[in-house]
Amino acid sequence: MEKLLKFSIGPLSVPDDKSLFFIAGPCLIESREMAMEVAAELHACCSAMAVPCIFKGSFRKANRSSGSSFTGIGDVAALEILAEVRERFSMPVLTDVHERQDIALAARYVDVLQIPAFLCRQTDLLVAAGESGLAVNIKKGQFMAPEDMALAADKVAQTGNSRIMLTERGTSFGYHNLVVDFRGIARMARAGYPVVYDATHSLQLPSAANGVSGGEREFMLPMARAAVAAGVQAIFCEVHPDPDNASSDAATQIALRDFPGLFLQLQKLHACLQSL
Repeated sequence: MEKLLKFSIGPLSVPDDKSLFFIAGPCLIESREMAMEVAAELHACCSAMAVPCIFKGSFRKANRSSGSSFTGIGDVAALEILAEVRERFSMPVLTDVHERQDIALAARYVDVLQIPAFLCRQTDLLVAAGESGLAVNIKKGQFMAPEDMALAADKVAQTGNSRIMLTERGTSFGYHNLVVDFRGIARMARAGYPVVYDATHSLQLPSAANGVSGGEREFMLPMARAAVAAGVQAIFCEVHPDPDNASSDAATQIALRDFPGLFLQLQKLHACLQSL
């Protein structure tokens, strides 16, 4: 196992020596009520087992298959909801940024900036995220070799900010399909940063459902188990009270009622591996 850089995000230690940590929440902040419902369940579940959790939610979805797709409730309104989650549940919060000008705004409300997969080579965006001083989660592009993610991380680290995570989210395999090569987790870990597995977006079928992305949610648990066995430090998953009617990523978000079962199985597996 590679020696990984350790850092803190609010009260969380990353990576955690005792357990997986989770990055979980809805794909998109659709309303205050929905965000608070999800946050309350995640907080209760993770607190019961003293497992670290970062609440995630996009304040705006800039990358949509169709120009008619819903993009958000308004930037400041969504960011204020994220800040309220942090305050109310004492959980760090994460959101995506797509342009340099997003960073100054989002940094006022969140603890972690996430670089979307399609933007993981955008030097100006990575540098600006690093200069914010916040932790930065870089998603591996569907077109990127895992070892090349070290170059993306270096762009952030050169700003003096080494609070970096790298996330596996699948690789393009022909049209409308993704695969996960679990060798990539070990290869990304060689860069020295914690590696996260995105159990949601790895199951997407991009733009495969009449102008929106489809997905194969039924494979989430076996794929997440494989990622834990391969040595990831964290699991990223999108959680929604009613996934089929979500405003984005309806085919891959996990139902809120199913999160505790997924959470418990992955924690048990991680504990078994720690005993080897």
